Amino acid sequence: MDISKEKQYNLDKRYLRMAQIWAENSYCKRRQVGALVVKKQMIISDGYNGTPSGFENVCEEDDKTKPYVLHAEANAITKLARSHNSSEGATLYVTSSPCLECAKLIIQSGIKRVIYAEKYRLQDGIELLKRANIEVVYLPLEDDSTNE
Repeated sequence: MDISKEKQYNLDKRYLRMAQIWAENSYCKRRQVGALVVKKQMIISDGYNGTPSGFENVCEEDDKTKPYVLHAEANAITKLARSHNSSEGATLYVTSSPCLECAKLIIQSGIKRVIYAEKYRLQDGIELLKRANIEVVYLPLEDDSTNE
């Protein structure tokens, strides 16, 4: 691995670990997901799965996720929309592979790379991102016992 690829790989691992820590902010019991949007080595947005602002912080009812719970990627992208930052050319780090709906948001937001740590059972979001020529990298963290 050449030095620039190794540096990018190490950065990708670090930002993905940060997204994993950010996921701990989620009140969801079934699954906690975190996302960071990074541009020019700066975090320009973050998100985790949960209910919309102003709603109770309860994601499940009768062992089912409430239909209005937002995904981490959607929270990060909509947070960007309210700021003065642009996600054009940015990288999204997310702890779980994006669903089809989030993939559409990613494409429309101008994000050019998606790095994710866990594969979700449905892969249609990943397939759509690849079809849109977005670089998609699966980077599992569970076996990360090496020091960089």
